[in-house]
Amino acid sequence: MRVTADRDRCVGAGQCTLLSPEVFDQDDDGLVVVLRDEPAEDLHEEVHQAIDLCPSRSLRLAD
Repeated sequence: MRVTADRDRCVGAGQCTLLSPEVFDQDDDGLVVVLRDEPAEDLHEEVHQAIDLCPSRSLRLAD
């Protein structure tokens, strides 16, 4: 699993950071920062939740 983020679409809601703080953070402008683009398997469920709940749909998974 590889996580990517489209920072141009990000609205800074912070759902990803709340759901998976080991994988996502926010910069000083509140935009998403991917901390681990290839998260460990034990984080996959929370990453999927973060992607599903992202209001701007700025998070993606790649194989």
